[in-house]
Amino acid sequence: MEKSSMHCLCKGIYDLLRLWIVCAPLFIKHGIAGKMKIVEEPNTFGLNNPFLAQGNRLQPKITPNPVSGPAHLHRLAGKCFSLSESTYKYEFCPFHNITQHEQSFRWNAYSGILGIWQEWEIVNNTFTGMWMRDGDTCGTRNRETKVILVCSGSSKLVQVSEPSTCVYSLTFETPLVCHPHSLLVYPSLTERLQMEWDEAEQARYEDLITEQGYNNILRDIFEDAGFLKSQKVKVKLPEVIDDPKTENSLQKCTEDLQKQREEVEKLRALLSQHNIPFESQPNEAKGTVRTTVNDQHLRGDNGLIDLL
Repeated sequence: MEKSSMHCLCKGIYDLLRLWIVCAPLFIKHGIAGKMKIVEEPNTFGLNNPFLAQGNRLQPKITPNPVSGPAHLHRLAGKCFSLSESTYKYEFCPFHNITQHEQSFRWNAYSGILGIWQEWEIVNNTFTGMWMRDGDTCGTRNRETKVILVCSGSSKLVQVSEPSTCVYSLTFETPLVCHPHSLLVYPSLTERLQMEWDEAEQARYEDLITEQGYNNILRDIFEDAGFLKSQKVKVKLPEVIDDPKTENSLQKCTEDLQKQREEVEKLRALLSQHNIPFESQPNEAKGTVRTTVNDQHLRGDNGLIDLL
């Protein structure tokens, strides 16, 4: 009886061990692997993901331009607004950039830059949009986004679309643009640039400049204010480098001239000592043609000319 009980106990332990050996691999495969997927999940949020190497994070091509435009909109700088649509999350940081993040469990989920702050769009002397350019490469071009500002009771990102390939449209609502004059360009200019605009307006009114000339002047004013990206070609002037050889050459010429003067004085003294006549001042060249009044006035107004 005792042997039979021991036999049953041993058999039970043996069956449990066999069950453990069979089930353990399945438990490890499904249980631990599922947890591993959760650990990998942060790879889908590329921008500020501390688990990614620095080289794999979003890398902007350029730096954003300085904050510009209406002063009351400058308070948006340093803030970010997000919107989730379908499987994507968009993040808009005014005067900085726009990013897109695919919210997926795929190991290579997309995260990219849709544009970096560049300039305003100005139509009829009114700010009509913010252009974010030079985003991630998209075929043969870079992604870019136009941000449209709309009046609302609160600041929020409400819509993102792609009207054409690699060009996005983003609608941002804010109470900061509800006033009728909130997006006018003229009040945002400095007093000096306002004066230049007034002068251009007067010149156009008096038909002193063409419409194209007037528009070119306005663009220069907007570029000087930082509202538009400058299209002027900047020419870097060569730096003037002090050349010690040049200084030495000039000093040597001065010393040689002084020596020649001393030699001339010695020769004059020697000629005077032996009573040999010499001309101390050279005569004017013979046959000099007298300059007429009309000839002199070609160089400018020299006043009355003595003809005697």
